[in-house]
Amino acid sequence: MKTALITGIGGQDGSYLSEFLLDKGYRVVGTVPDGDPVNIDRIRHLLDRIEIVQDDLFDQDRLEKIFRDHRPDEVYNFAANSVLAASFQQPILATMVLAMGVTRILESIRKITPTARFFQASSSEIFGKPAEVPQSETTPFHPRNPYGVSKAYGHLMAMTYRENYGLYTCSGILYNHESPRRSPEFVTRKITRAAAMIKFGRSKELRLGNLEACRDWGFAGDYVQAMWLMLQQPQPDDYVLATGETHSVRELCEEAFSHVGLDYREFVVKEAESFRPPESAQLVGNPGKAHRVLGWKREVSFRDLVRMMVDADLEAIRPK
Repeated sequence: MKTALITGIGGQDGSYLSEFLLDKGYRVVGTVPDGDPVNIDRIRHLLDRIEIVQDDLFDQDRLEKIFRDHRPDEVYNFAANSVLAASFQQPILATMVLAMGVTRILESIRKITPTARFFQASSSEIFGKPAEVPQSETTPFHPRNPYGVSKAYGHLMAMTYRENYGLYTCSGILYNHESPRRSPEFVTRKITRAAAMIKFGRSKELRLGNLEACRDWGFAGDYVQAMWLMLQQPQPDDYVLATGETHSVRELCEEAFSHVGLDYREFVVKEAESFRPPESAQLVGNPGKAHRVLGWKREVSFRDLVRMMVDADLEAIRPK
């Protein structure tokens, strides 16, 4: 039985990956921030099948103890605050977790479990203002926010440990991936939940910013399979994980509201915010390498993803 250590197991990706690995017979150990039970709801149904430990990515000794105690064969790092705006509000904290946290994990692997295989959750935000469209594994980095800068650091540090210490490290350059387990502060859940609330008469409008902003949106459940596949290859490497297509916030609104028989134009109110992070331009990934080497392709379409999320929100708030 292989042991997988998942940092940030309580998040969207951690919960889907836990289910995936348990089905494959893994022993799953997950970390949550010390003294912070946030997001346990996403893995509550798994608590009798997984082991939970509290971590502190600022404490190297404590982190190394986790590695000594559990001796993982595979490590998946999802520890992060993935909301871009929050990285502007707390740039030092973002850097400590997203950049230095990765280094501390890599040091723990190097010193204690050097044969463990490591997956780093990188991000399309490392491209920020991309030099080409679509982006691939060789596109130059140009991050435009503290989150993207910190993710670029983590990505490069994983590469450094691979090239200098011979560790098996991989970075998955993740484009936007959503699900019913996405946090409500993300625009996808904000929209699907609003559609459900308005359908049941519990809300009257949805206020949004730029409706023309486009994203490469996929289903998180599809993406965790690619993460696992990356660690099963003979040689470690980095991969873009994306759908290769973009859709606008307006399209998302139209799909979500029409699914419940409503016209989004009657309920969505455009508003200007006092501060918005610079818009990431034309971020769309080229997943060709993942298709070719891993044999991976997304299965859930944009339309099915939005409908899945709306249905989950309808069920969650449906009058009993």
